[in-house]
Amino acid sequence: MKRVSTVTVRKRLVAVFLIGMIIFGIIDLRLGYVQFVLGDQLMEKADESWSRNISFQPERGNILDVNGEILAENVTAPSVVVVPRQINDPEDAAKKLAQILDMSEEKAYEYVTKSEMSVNIHPEGRKISEEQERAIRTLNMDGVYLAKDSIRHYPFGDDLSHVLGFAGIDNQGLMGLELYYDDLLNGDEGSLSFYSDAKGRRLNQLADVYKAPKDGYNLVTTIDSRVQTIVERELDLAVAKYNPDGALAIAVDPDTGGILAMTARPNFNPENYQEVDPSIYSRNLPIWSTYEPGSTFKIITLAAALEEGAVDLHDDHFHDHGSIEVGGAKLRCWKPGGHGEQTFLEVVQNSCNPGFVHLGEELGKEKLFSYIKEFGFGTETGIDLQGEGSGILFKPENVGPVELATTAFGQGVSVTPIQQVMAVSAAINGGYLFEPFIAKDWVEPSTGEVISTKEPKMKNRVISEKTSEEIRNALESVVAKGTGRPAYVDGYRVGGKTGTAQKVGPNGGYLENNHIVSFIGFAPADDPEIVVYVAVDNPKGVRQFGGTVAAPIVGNIIEDSLTVMGVEPRKDGLDKEYLWPEQPKVAVPDLIGIERKKLVQMMTDLSIESSGTGDYIIDQDPVAGTKVEPGSTIRIYLSNDKKTSNKNDQ
Repeated sequence: MKRVSTVTVRKRLVAVFLIGMIIFGIIDLRLGYVQFVLGDQLMEKADESWSRNISFQPERGNILDVNGEILAENVTAPSVVVVPRQINDPEDAAKKLAQILDMSEEKAYEYVTKSEMSVNIHPEGRKISEEQERAIRTLNMDGVYLAKDSIRHYPFGDDLSHVLGFAGIDNQGLMGLELYYDDLLNGDEGSLSFYSDAKGRRLNQLADVYKAPKDGYNLVTTIDSRVQTIVERELDLAVAKYNPDGALAIAVDPDTGGILAMTARPNFNPENYQEVDPSIYSRNLPIWSTYEPGSTFKIITLAAALEEGAVDLHDDHFHDHGSIEVGGAKLRCWKPGGHGEQTFLEVVQNSCNPGFVHLGEELGKEKLFSYIKEFGFGTETGIDLQGEGSGILFKPENVGPVELATTAFGQGVSVTPIQQVMAVSAAINGGYLFEPFIAKDWVEPSTGEVISTKEPKMKNRVISEKTSEEIRNALESVVAKGTGRPAYVDGYRVGGKTGTAQKVGPNGGYLENNHIVSFIGFAPADDPEIVVYVAVDNPKGVRQFGGTVAAPIVGNIIEDSLTVMGVEPRKDGLDKEYLWPEQPKVAVPDLIGIERKKLVQMMTDLSIESSGTGDYIIDQDPVAGTKVEPGSTIRIYLSNDKKTSNKNDQ
């Protein structure tokens, strides 16, 4: 037997010890590295492996009008989320979910057996009804959760649809203000995190982690829902009466550029946008549509001529023969035979094309087109909506005598409705061109604190106050004595201008008997608080003139809007000049307190309906002083007691 020396044994023991020390050192280093270097990372991975998250959507911010009326809000509609590993009986769960959510059992079974941490049942389980929500809660099934969710609701239905737009199933803005300000309206997502074992079973001994969603900001707009309702009503009546190819209306505050109302036809219900042709909701006509403006554009030519001192409306005259020769082309007036000898104020009142051609020639190409660009034509206005058009102007090198002449009366150039509204607002507000806007204030929903406010943005000053005053006076006379008489409103000073624009056909020529008729009006004429533009595309069964179709619509909108805006009626404006077969309105006399038998002597132009019995009139409707159409009916209230009503005493 071989003997091992003590020295050898000692060496071996030392070697083993050293090797052991090295191994343990490596282990210690590795443990230290894992503990101090990889620890946080591994803990995060472990947390992710053990935890399950259910998302909670934030409440989308409300959209309100300038007076706090809700235009867009949220209605609670939770969504169904399943955690497959927590479902004990998938077949039973699938059967019950299928019945509640109106889906096939096969499809429901696929959801509850997926090898995923959590599954959204889409789309059947998204934004469910109150009845479905109650049914799910009653089941109280393991692994089936209701996540907080909501759907967008628009209380005014299809009113303002192109402006508000709509949100998708995930509450993401898809159009209109909902899209333009999606980031501010949307907010930040929240979540509920809980822990489970490798088989997905919930670990009740560990606390859940809840992160609250941050709701989106509320948006207060410049829209006045009272004015919007009036505009919607009048456009609905126009569509019913004229069956047009389309129609639009805009109302704006000329002193700020804030949009008071905006609508178009055809329109749609934002809650059911999937049911209409995309061409209806994707084209917001007031900012997208581009067409020749017609005579409403004459306001710009008039402003340029007055600012440059090229004409005196009262002292300078023009003789209209019915047409004018320019560059070998004959440009005609709308009135066969012309208007004859006129002052230039009458040229404006009569919307005389040859007269405006003369003004364009007096200004020259450079000056006229310089003012056109200064008034904002040819570029986007910058309104806070997507899809705005910029219009089309002649290139300077392509402007000859004929192009200059036709531009002067609104033909040959293409503009958008919003450009026209802002340009005319500048012409009558003292010369200030503003950027139109709809978003006014952003409000923190939980506290009501205003976090930011949009201030009116003036782009530039285009004309002087003196010129603006002359334009206001001239356009007031258009409504009292000229082509805009159908827009006249008793008790309010209204100014405005008609427009009848030819439409270009697919072959480049103008269409026959197919026009866009329009009117732009403002009031009060001496200090405007509202500008209203209405355009009707190809109205049927009527002579297609702006004064015939659009002017009375604008008159109705202005009258009712000024009333709800609290603007008091006045009697210091121009009297309307009536033309046959028009008849002036008559003032209702004060009948209270007189004997019934004396009515025969007083009521020559009005009809009478009576209520009650007796010899004396104690009340009447409408009240004394109201102007009504000849032949209108006045209701009187009779009694034997000769006393006046409380209404009259007040």
